Amino acid sequence: MVSSDPSRPAGSFVLTKYVFVTGGVTSSLGKGITAASLARILKSRGLSVVLQKLDPYINVDPGTMNPFEHGEVFVTEDGGETDLDLGHYERFLGADLRRDSNVTTGAVYQSVIRKERRGDYLGATVQVIPHITNEIKSRIRKLGSDDVDVVITEIGGTVGDIEGLPYLEAIRQMRKDVGRANTCYIHVTLVPYLPTSEELKTKPTQHSVAELRSTGIHPDVIVPRSDRPIDDSVRRKISLFCDVDSDAVINATDAADIYEVPLDMLAAGLDRVVCRVLEIDAPEADLSDWRDMVHQLAHPEETVTIGLVGKYIDLPDAYLSVVESLRHGARANKAKVDIRWIPAEEVDGLLAESHLEGLHGILVPGGFGIRGVEGKIHAIRHARENAIPFLGLCLGLQCAVIEYARNVLGINDAHSTEFDPTTQSPVIDLMLDQHDVEDMGGTMRLGVYPAKLTPGSLADQLYGEPLVYERHRHRWEVNNRYRSALADAGMAASGVSPDDRLVEIVEITDHPYFIASQFHPEFTSRPDAPNPMFTGLVAAALKYKHHDVGSESAMAPLQVEH
Repeated sequence: MVSSDPSRPAGSFVLTKYVFVTGGVTSSLGKGITAASLARILKSRGLSVVLQKLDPYINVDPGTMNPFEHGEVFVTEDGGETDLDLGHYERFLGADLRRDSNVTTGAVYQSVIRKERRGDYLGATVQVIPHITNEIKSRIRKLGSDDVDVVITEIGGTVGDIEGLPYLEAIRQMRKDVGRANTCYIHVTLVPYLPTSEELKTKPTQHSVAELRSTGIHPDVIVPRSDRPIDDSVRRKISLFCDVDSDAVINATDAADIYEVPLDMLAAGLDRVVCRVLEIDAPEADLSDWRDMVHQLAHPEETVTIGLVGKYIDLPDAYLSVVESLRHGARANKAKVDIRWIPAEEVDGLLAESHLEGLHGILVPGGFGIRGVEGKIHAIRHARENAIPFLGLCLGLQCAVIEYARNVLGINDAHSTEFDPTTQSPVIDLMLDQHDVEDMGGTMRLGVYPAKLTPGSLADQLYGEPLVYERHRHRWEVNNRYRSALADAGMAASGVSPDDRLVEIVEITDHPYFIASQFHPEFTSRPDAPNPMFTGLVAAALKYKHHDVGSESAMAPLQVEH
């Protein structure tokens, strides 16, 4: 159904096509990476693609969930607090998604109950079918438009989970609603290798597909995950017992780097099968630039050690976007980052020096709550006094301001009212008349906000633009009463809101690389378009490693490609 509209590019369609990615056997098989990889390939074929995640948990969003429960909260441009898979989606697709790309059971039921209370259902008995499933379908179809060729929707959890049944029923109905040629079902499963018999076993995949088919969904493509390539006999067995074409069994073996997966999926022909099912006629995929990027990641010229001082380091997924952004910045410098995970609670005690020894750079990421704050402040002081490159993100900026006020301005009790509501020196405080607000959720700055940069500052040199837009997730700000004193002592506000009311970036002018942002630059970094804050940190860390700190070349503006 190729569009007859000459203004639309070749391969465009009047009707949006829908791809649904489900998983079975076990969680964490890589449904999100599979969906993101397919999106990247289809985009390279000239198609407009949008990604979406359906999460079965009953929370309305992950914004209030413990990082150890859920990992990172990824923030979209429009302020949505979403699942970390959306970070993968944006990094692979190279496009900004919106809050509509994350749907939770809590949000679905909340919407349905509100409609029932308003009388929208005219007094009908509200049931899972059709009311809940209709709500789910409306949120899927909401992403489709004349400007979108393909919507790829990942269903969280595994087939058989009771929480996911309404989602499976909804996507089953989608084929009936929009037509067979406009839907494609991809099922990701596990093919384990048993050393005792030296065999790859297909039985888990067979049972998973049988479970999926019991819901009325017949997969068009099966993506078996394995730790080694499957041979033709295994492929034919899966094809026979699961009733799919042999070339629609797309083996996904363990990759050394997640960014290799689109290349593996392309070589296996995933996009060709999907385009056949969806009756899409589009140019062949061209991932040559992506291939070059992956090659650069795999062949660094040297390594730098960056200390990540955090409070959630027992679950690295809590800092997923930060870690990926460091890798992006390293690639831009033809380097590799060796991340040293440093528990913030241990940095202000006897173990402090052993944790901080031998680092080429220090990064203090965001977070909430007082635990580990003093350790972060100690690490920042260590970076400042020893001319070690430093990057602070959100809470990292606030801790940097507290440290500077205490140890440079001599304000010994300087603190944040988040951690000490009675402090007499609130260098970090609630702003914008938020003190009397009862609903703290309404006080948070979420999503993209502009920042104007001081000409000639490090921030200006990094970004190369006078006005930048970055994403926020916080409610405490630098107290304007202390801005002049901080600036006079050498900590400049090099990035501020356009109305000059809010500090967005601080930097120390006589330090090789000491910069911190109130926003989260990790949410806009991409493997092929790294955020300059991270590119700059790695570049400065390389200088520090080669003992150029303090030299004229080290203090010169960093040469960052924009």
